[in-house]
Amino acid sequence: MIKVTENAKTQALQLMRDDGNEGYFIRVGVKGGGCSGLMYELTFDNSLNENDKSFTDNGVEVVVDKKSFLYLVGTTLDFSGGLNGKGFVFSNPNADRTCGCGESFSL
Repeated sequence: MIKVTENAKTQALQLMRDDGNEGYFIRVGVKGGGCSGLMYELTFDNSLNENDKSFTDNGVEVVVDKKSFLYLVGTTLDFSGGLNGKGFVFSNPNADRTCGCGESFSL
């Protein structure tokens, strides 16, 4: 399961409203790249694929493809608006190493 903080929920719902994507869900995934080897992906989507896993946390639906789920199980999605930047932040207990910007990781 992937947890969604109140800050992430508020920001995601606002972005979906602003983009005219109300009723969409959050799709998270992992792809190769970044300075640590793997990068997080986050988009808004409204269509499920055959191998997707779907969870609802804090009133928000989160969908992950089967392969990415193995890397993301137990992850918390947050949103940071601090001085060092603004954006969605992944707290992944499976990551052995993360880069300085927090956008990539390795196992």
